[in-house]
This record gives sequence, structure tokens and C-alpha cells, in this order.
Amino acid sequence: MTSIEQEKLPVMLSIRGEQYFDGIDPDATELMTEGTMTLTENGMVLAYEETALTGMEGTTTSFQIQGPQVILTRSGTVNSQMVFEEGRQHTSLYETPFGELSVDIQTSVLKHNLTERGGLMEIKYSIAVEHTVTGRNCFKIRVRRKY
Repeated sequence: MTSIEQEKLPVMLSIRGEQYFDGIDPDATELMTEGTMTLTENGMVLAYEETALTGMEGTTTSFQIQGPQVILTRSGTVNSQMVFEEGRQHTSLYETPFGELSVDIQTSVLKHNLTERGGLMEIKYSIAVEHTVTGRNCFKIRVRRKY
């Protein structure tokens, strides 16, 4: 196997997403799905297919973990990208039928203990659309290797 052809290792992903809005109980979703882990020179990539449960069927979601930064990319039916880096804000542009929207991601916590055997990743962040905070969010992703 060359350094360009990296092996996709089968994993089970347990993903819990929580959204917090002022004055409203947190909204939580949990997804248990099969995915892949690809080890790269700079870190790893976790990827899985979205389902009807998440409302994004036909979309591939990947988390590219590189040092202190995680890039979440969705491609297919839904296309988006979010960059998480603890203590930093990143802005992305989203194409909508009504024009472009700017989305600011401010990451307060990004930690993980992921290795080739699996582990846990936690990301806490707030989202601002057109510079107006719309809510706070948290991802907790548990990764288990399938052998």
C-alpha cells in the first residue's frame, strides 16, 4: 500500500448532538452508525453516511482531525463545511436558494483521545448566522473499531 492509498478501517460511531437555545430545553439527537476511519499523515478522517433519521439521507459526513483543528464536511444532498479550533472563530459561506449566508463557528471546547483503536471526541461550539448567534451546540462522538 502506498502512502497515497490509505486503508479505511471499519468503525462503529455513536454520535450525540445537542443544541441549546435560550429558554428552551436542549434538543438532543443520537445516532449509532457504521463508518470508516482513515489514518493520514496529519491525523485521521472519520466518515459515515447520513440516514433519513438525521434528515440528510444521501449525504456523506466526514470529520478530518488534524492536530488542534477538526473540519466537518458534508457532501451529497447537503453540502457544508465547518471548521472547529478551540478558542478560535472560523467563518464559512453557505449557498442557499436565496443567496449566500455567512456562518461563524466559535469553538469553546475541542478534545479527543482518538487512536487507531477508537476513542472519544467532544466539540462544543456556538453558531452565528449573519453574525447573529443562533444557538450553542455539542457533539460527542464515540468511535469503536470493528474487527
